[in-house]
This record gives sequence, structure tokens and C-alpha cells, in this order.
Amino acid sequence: MAKFYGKVGYAETTEVTPGIWKEVITERSHYGDVLKISRRLANGDINDNMTINNEISIMADPYANLNFINMRYVIWSGVHWKVSKVTVNPPRLILNLGGVYNGDEGPTA
Repeated sequence: MAKFYGKVGYAETTEVTPGIWKEVITERSHYGDVLKISRRLANGDINDNMTINNEISIMADPYANLNFINMRYVIWSGVHWKVSKVTVNPPRLILNLGGVYNGDEGPTA
């Protein structure tokens, strides 16, 4: 089992101006294990779409436990991957990754 240390992006909906709401991404670092590594190609109109079916188990801190519903992506191997499913298995959270995440990302350092 490979070790994991990386960032997870959490989305929080905030009111940026009266009546205008936007998802603001916060990235937090987590330790864990890579439980499964696999990929799949789906035929697209022009290019094939790559999807991974990786499972990453992270140690859940209090923030992760309260906000697992807001997880949007995991940075793994330099790519932002969508979190397609989260399973709560105290003291861990099992994250299933899917396709490439194309939404807003957290602040760059």
C-alpha cells in the first residue's frame, strides 16, 4: 500500500456581494494511504476521456469530519481529481476519485 500526502479541496458557499453566492475553495493537507490505483478510458467524440478509480484513505481531522460533504478534489500525481464518493470509516475517510476536476481551485502558493 502506497502512502499519500496531499491536498484536498473543500468548497464553501459564501456570499460575495448581497444576493451573489460563490463557492470558495479551501485546500487542506492530509496524510493517508492509497488503497487502489486503476484507470479507465472512455471514448469521446474527439478525444478519449481518462477516469481513475483510485481510492485514498485519509486520516480524518475534525475539519474533514465536519466538511467531508464539501470535498471537491484531491491533488494526486500533480493533477486535480474529482472526489466522486466519500465513505466515513472512523478514524478515516475513504475517498474515491473520478475524472479530472475542472472547477475552481484553491489559492496558489
